[in-house]
Amino acid sequence: MSTPTATLTLHAAPRWAWLPPIGSVRYYLMLGLLGALVLGPLGGVTASYMNFSLGFFVGGQVLAGILGSTVTLGYGPEGKHGANYMQTAAASVAGMAGMGVLIQAMVWMGLPQPPAWQLMLFMGAIGMFGAGVGMLYTPILVDRLQLTFPSGLAVANILRALTDPVLLRQSIARLGTGMGLGVFGGLGAAKLGFLGAIELSTSTLGAGMLVGARIGIAALVAGLTGHLLIPCFISIGWLQAGDPFRKITFLIGLGLIMGAAILDIGQILIEAVRRWRVVAPVAVPQVEETWKRTSTGRLVAWVVFWGAMVVWVGASLLHQPVFFMAIAIALVFVFAMVNGISLGISDSNPISSAFVTAVVLMAALGLKDPTVGLMAGGILLVACSVAGDMQQDRSTGWRLGTPRTIQFRFQVMGLVVGAILTVGFAKLFMSAYPVLALDQTVQSAAAQSSQWQSTMTYKFVGVLRSLTDDKPYQRHAIVLGIAIGLAVQIARKVLFASPAYRRFTASGRLGGASDFVIDAVLLPSPYAYSFGTFLSIATSTWFAIGGVISSIANWLGRRGTPAGQGDDALADDMSTTSLIGGGLIAGDALAALGLGVAGLLATVAG
Repeated sequence: MSTPTATLTLHAAPRWAWLPPIGSVRYYLMLGLLGALVLGPLGGVTASYMNFSLGFFVGGQVLAGILGSTVTLGYGPEGKHGANYMQTAAASVAGMAGMGVLIQAMVWMGLPQPPAWQLMLFMGAIGMFGAGVGMLYTPILVDRLQLTFPSGLAVANILRALTDPVLLRQSIARLGTGMGLGVFGGLGAAKLGFLGAIELSTSTLGAGMLVGARIGIAALVAGLTGHLLIPCFISIGWLQAGDPFRKITFLIGLGLIMGAAILDIGQILIEAVRRWRVVAPVAVPQVEETWKRTSTGRLVAWVVFWGAMVVWVGASLLHQPVFFMAIAIALVFVFAMVNGISLGISDSNPISSAFVTAVVLMAALGLKDPTVGLMAGGILLVACSVAGDMQQDRSTGWRLGTPRTIQFRFQVMGLVVGAILTVGFAKLFMSAYPVLALDQTVQSAAAQSSQWQSTMTYKFVGVLRSLTDDKPYQRHAIVLGIAIGLAVQIARKVLFASPAYRRFTASGRLGGASDFVIDAVLLPSPYAYSFGTFLSIATSTWFAIGGVISSIANWLGRRGTPAGQGDDALADDMSTTSLIGGGLIAGDALAALGLGVAGLLATVAG
């Protein structure tokens, strides 16, 4: 990280007369309403749709930063702080909205659902607690260790660059193109037979464009491998005839993630200790410290209050045991640090792994009730997601010199709206698309939806069912995955760190092509490969196609553009393919939401 510049205390007049002065009540009100009520729900519907359809989602920071800058552009360079406030609120809404998979897991397992207001209160309390824990760790992860937080860096670059009107217009044009194609594809797949026959999914295509060919192809290889192994799984009793391969491979995929994480988290903690010992505090003039100031006493009180509130709501309203609620609260302090370090170094926040690991740990302490496991694991899921967003947003603010106290308030505003939309979007999508309520862990391959994969829910239900429906082969599958994931990750670390291998890959086209084949096909990352263990073949195929399109387009762009002048000269988040890919996801989500609302209205009218 580079040292942030001092926050200006004198503000120039806005370029446009209708804009309120910076620092005024109308200024903050405008930013809050736009971030939490306009940009946030747009990112929220995208996150909800992605989690229901695929099982993972991308943060809304980039989209919110670009769209929000259309307003703050009128403030000139100082507008970056206002855009940062808006993207902070919007990202909080979007991140919370993606947590509706917890409600889907309740439906799949036939668990009783509390009243909507109780769920909103529970989710909101967890979000507030997670925000406080994330803020507590900010001085360590952002200021002391100075972790990169790649997405936070990208958003900072975007907000600084979007003071350029030309770049702003280009970015919005690319997003708009992607959204238009996404809406057309989403409506077409539902209404046009030939598009439905090929199982077109523009959101999956867009997700592939965001992650690139190496991850997309690795997922497809996993899907093809799982399909080929179906007869073997049937012969050893791990599957029944007609079962989809992902009914067992998702457990192996969980093991792959855990095995790779054993090595990576260990290295991350070692690196964190090393940085803690060698990184000296950055000498910053006192005038530049004002934006960083927070009240530690109030923050600790905030964390204590909301932690107690989570336990109280869980015990009093949702009738969950205090012991396991308290265990979950304690685990948040561990996972918020570990996941925060992972996010800061690798841009990956393994929230589903936190859920699964927490349930496994509590099972060792005597947990047998899947409802308790869902509620306690949900505390880890939501809190670690919010804490990660908090730390990433603070890394953006660190680079811009954005006042932390004000940014924290905007995040709280977003969490309030997000807690409502979490339940609202979950119920809306599941009412509009009844297929989302069908438990895919017990369905045959022919009965499963190709559009709604819900892989995160698949993982949660799988580990929760193990609490009451003990099947030893499921543990064997997880252990097998852990062993493979750890072995593969060790092999990758050794191979890719080898000087001889590096020289070979840099020697020419043969070396580069060989590196791609090894990384994507022969020895893929367990994290990338695991995607395909949760998805159907059709979904993995569109995912891979999107990745290939993105990688080829970016490669051609780099070949034809002088160094430092291409899309990627600023940040990957602003490349043409990533902007169009994000637009495809948003457009497909809006199409699905529109079709669902239309269906609901038709049902009511009928």
